[in-house]
Amino acid sequence: MAATTHIIIIAILALSISVSAKEFIVGDDAGWTVNFDYQDWANGKEFVVGDKLVFKYPVGNHNVFKVNGTAFKACMKPPPSEAMTTGNDVITLATPGKKWYICGVGMHCAYGEQKLAITVQPQQNLAPAPSFPFPIGAISSPVPAPMPAVWYPARKIAAIRN
Repeated sequence: MAATTHIIIIAILALSISVSAKEFIVGDDAGWTVNFDYQDWANGKEFVVGDKLVFKYPVGNHNVFKVNGTAFKACMKPPPSEAMTTGNDVITLATPGKKWYICGVGMHCAYGEQKLAITVQPQQNLAPAPSFPFPIGAISSPVPAPMPAVWYPARKIAAIRN
């Protein structure tokens, strides 16, 4: 029974982690496009480790590059092999700190302001485990006492049968 209780607690903790992660559609209804103020969009949002960014755009019209701060400021795109191009690119924010993203199509970053900079916060302490009115180890199912072993010598068994 104690093992079952531990499994339940682990399931509750796993659920609380997955429930706390948020999914952000970059640009909301506008999606990932030119001439949109992504810094204004990000303003006031709290990005936390485990959250996801979803870049939605028409395939072929845009792409997404994860870059460093220098490349972000200069709109320098990395090699084409590093581009995300599905039109529904999902990035899980795995570490805290500054993150930068740009579009590498044409001059979308430089002239269309198609770029996003965010700061990812560390994951907050998980909610405390639910409290129980009794110690977890105290839960046990009753185990019947073992039957006493009775030893009968073969001669007594024969006498009992007759």
